[in-house]
Amino acid sequence: MLQAFQEFWLYFPLLQNTLLAGSIIAIVAALMGYFLIMRGLTFAGHALPYVGFAGAAGAVLLGIDPVFGLFAFTLAGGVGIGFLGKEAHARDITIGILMTFALGLGLMFFALYSGYAELVYSYLFGTILGISQQDVLVTAVCSLIAVAALIVMFRPLLFSTMDPIVASSRGIPVYALSIIFMALVAIAVAMSIQIVGTLLVFTLLVGPAATAIRIANRPLWAIILAVFLGLLYTWLGIFLAVVLFNGTLPVSFFIATISFSVYLPIRLLSPLWIGRGIRRQRNQEQQVEIEFEHLKARECVAVEVKQESFK
Repeated sequence: MLQAFQEFWLYFPLLQNTLLAGSIIAIVAALMGYFLIMRGLTFAGHALPYVGFAGAAGAVLLGIDPVFGLFAFTLAGGVGIGFLGKEAHARDITIGILMTFALGLGLMFFALYSGYAELVYSYLFGTILGISQQDVLVTAVCSLIAVAALIVMFRPLLFSTMDPIVASSRGIPVYALSIIFMALVAIAVAMSIQIVGTLLVFTLLVGPAATAIRIANRPLWAIILAVFLGLLYTWLGIFLAVVLFNGTLPVSFFIATISFSVYLPIRLLSPLWIGRGIRRQRNQEQQVEIEFEHLKARECVAVEVKQESFK
């Protein structure tokens, strides 16, 4: 193991861009992933990468930069999901239809393209081991924009996520926040596809956040834990792929495997402490009710004593 770390240190100058880009994407994906799960939009996190892939394939077919098609399709898909899916049932139908339509378009564009297909394949599997400084810079700028917007709308977004009915009654624009949030998710997905590929984006969006929610009850702690897990999965995946397997296996395989291996035992064991927490909360509520009843009884006794003294 010590030799492996020494080899990783030797590779480090060549992997600086990979580690930077992977870390940035892991942080943004964990932030967005928490709200995706809490808002019941996990299916959207699965669909948007395929919508973006269709846009990239169409741009390649037209002979333009695939980044433009990627961002255009993903952003349109995110806004469309936020705009058309007010209710959960209607939202799932919208996402399903949108994803299948995008997959059909992507397959058609790919079939019509007669050129070098490696560029299209790179948007499926990513090029995380071949990241340039320009890619890192673009990723960092897009991430700063998305994270800054999320911080500005954090409190109303969290409120509308936890209790949309009460938030709407308090004057919070729940519908507009939903559309803006999906646009931010689309930006994050489009940015991530260029680096980690369509197949890995969903893992980073859902895996760390799903595990963190099972461990931490408070939103802030869950988000911090999701960011930590996302970084851990990414760094370990790069380490295993590059150092131990010399790049013969893709990074996405290791990140997805680590994510599943951590989530599965947490998912199986979480009912133990979740149930204990629920029981503790119920006991506290019962204790409050008992104290309230005692207080009411004492007040009634005091009133009766006063009435007797007046008589």
